[in-house]
Amino acid sequence: MKLVIAIIHSQDSRALVDALMQGGHRATLVSTTGGFLREGNATVFIGTQEDNLEEVLATIRKNCHTRAQFVNPLPPVMEPGEMYLPNPVEVEVGGATVFVLDVTQFERY
Repeated sequence: MKLVIAIIHSQDSRALVDALMQGGHRATLVSTTGGFLREGNATVFIGTQEDNLEEVLATIRKNCHTRAQFVNPLPPVMEPGEMYLPNPVEVEVGGATVFVLDVTQFERY
């Protein structure tokens, strides 16, 4: 048995969980925060048999997309009276970071 931990963009979470459920996979969704922009993420925990692992990973690839987003950089440390006008910077967000772990014991009550 495998435990798949997928850290995804929160905008992709609903579509991914729906697709996993339609494929007969159980998933637990947890709201998380982190990354470069300190924005909301979603962490999805999926327990699956090893022979279903590729199907789960393909579902994640299909439903979690990268996208461009403009952000304002943090202002530098400045002297009093100086003025800073930030230019938005385009960064890529989204996609998925996936960890696959071996499960040594599984119990359901």
